[in-house]
Amino acid sequence: MSGFKLVGIAGSFNRPSKTLALVRHVAERASIRYGFTSKTYDLHDVGPSLGSALWRKDLDEQARQVVDEIVRADALIIGSPTYKGSYPGHFKHLIDLIDPHELRGKPIIITATGGGDRHALMVEHQLRPLFGFFMAHTLPTAVYASDRDFTDYAVSSDPILSRVSEVVGELAAFFPGANPALAAAE
Repeated sequence: MSGFKLVGIAGSFNRPSKTLALVRHVAERASIRYGFTSKTYDLHDVGPSLGSALWRKDLDEQARQVVDEIVRADALIIGSPTYKGSYPGHFKHLIDLIDPHELRGKPIIITATGGGDRHALMVEHQLRPLFGFFMAHTLPTAVYASDRDFTDYAVSSDPILSRVSEVVGELAAFFPGANPALAAAE
């Protein structure tokens, strides 16, 4: 085991959720390849105090634990459903409760889901600039998946599976010594 921690956060309340399914799939692939310990959360896990919290100190214990997991992670997978060309407000509010220095330099895989291709640029026009503000390292490959890329809430599209493999490979620049999958094959 590498000792590195990967946290995924899906900006959705829905269960089942294609966004959460995508984040979990990426987390599984990365954990297998690098030996990460991983956890994934959605807004349901953050809980109801998110909606009434003006400051991080206003969050209940459950929500504070999720935020703490996010900021202590060695790498993040961020996933957002797309509503009218952008991320949902509660997701943005969660991110707003994090101090910018807490994500500085952190590698982030950005993912998003939506009903169709009209939302595909959301990863570039919404998520990448958001985490650029935090001075995080968003990996070059982003993953956007539409409804047709899932079967029963599981990623099933070959092009999306390929993009996931590509972005997981990009994590190697940040974790060059963590590669148990290759070591086991040798």
